[in-house]
Amino acid sequence: MIDIFKKLEHGNVQAAEARRQGVYPYFHALESRQDVEVIMEGKRRIMLGSNNYLGLTTNPEVIEAGVKAIEKYGTGCSGSRFLNGTLELHLELEDKLAKFLGKEGVVTFSTGFQSNLGIISCVVGRGDYVICDRENHASIYDGCKLSYGTMLRYHHADMADLERQLQKVPDEAGALIVTDGVFSMGGDIAKLPEIVALAKKYGARVMVDDAHALGVIGKGGRGSASYFGLEKDVDIYMGTFSKSLASLGGYMAADANVCDYVRHGSRPFIFSASITPASCATAMAALDQLIRHPELVDNLQNIAAYFRQLLKERGVKIRESQTPIVPIYTYEMADTLLITKQLYDAGVYVNSSIPPAVAPHECLLRTSLMATHTKALVEEAADIIRSVLHQNGLC
Repeated sequence: MIDIFKKLEHGNVQAAEARRQGVYPYFHALESRQDVEVIMEGKRRIMLGSNNYLGLTTNPEVIEAGVKAIEKYGTGCSGSRFLNGTLELHLELEDKLAKFLGKEGVVTFSTGFQSNLGIISCVVGRGDYVICDRENHASIYDGCKLSYGTMLRYHHADMADLERQLQKVPDEAGALIVTDGVFSMGGDIAKLPEIVALAKKYGARVMVDDAHALGVIGKGGRGSASYFGLEKDVDIYMGTFSKSLASLGGYMAADANVCDYVRHGSRPFIFSASITPASCATAMAALDQLIRHPELVDNLQNIAAYFRQLLKERGVKIRESQTPIVPIYTYEMADTLLITKQLYDAGVYVNSSIPPAVAPHECLLRTSLMATHTKALVEEAADIIRSVLHQNGLC
């Protein structure tokens, strides 16, 4: 046999080439809090690449909750929820989140990624089908791979193709349609009314990944089902604490019997240590902030709309969305990496979206806003973005 490490000798070829050209965009080190302005590698940068949508990572009450939790419970649980790792904090968080989302139960997982692994691999069994939007998050795809079911994919937001895939499911098989509520790269919102209608027509169930929707859209930030008034029609909500809730972990919200089934059958849930006391407490404190201050969601939408307006006025071509994710077209990978580096050097941090995250020749700068961004900051950022794109013939 050959040495399995043979292919690793030269590392990742694409990363190596980007490093050689001086445009490697990853692993920049923060030296400050995750905020609208950060110190990154010794220099001030306007942060337009964070999923800290409500700006709660620096909220004093959220920070205090984490400190108090460590003082009371220590730094970790040293076990799974299934055994010794359940704290009263976990139960309190699950109960509060279930009430907020209008579901009978909530199961919390150690990360958002793990939530999708744990839910899909448990619910979709041998002989079942799971049907995915092609632009779903990687964790959804990995959850499908971990299950014993058959995965079918439909073209992004193409309801005719979704129906074609549903028609492939045998009458004796179960089917789960899984979609992002807000798509993380494009910022567009799933066509939930049409998805729900097709699910009812064919007898399928619906699961929505609201990682980028909780705190962003819907009544009081309750997510994509609330946005469309479909709270009773979406069977499973999945979400994360690492974005709007300024912490770490994830959750599933569903009927009580579904939650109980997952608690006793999900391997990623059973065999992983539970969320740390600090993460649990900060997520709950952030949820309290969202409940008490629903205007945060309005602030977020307003500053995102203002940023889109500023970019359009400056001739910057963006991908339209109704969320704080504002993608800017840069098309080619080489241009995207160069522009990302130039923006970074000019004091604006953005994320580069290159294949396989996007299709070839459709590369983007993924920018995202926080409720705590000021007009002055986004005006400064828009001017810098326009200047750099103009230098590269894209504006």
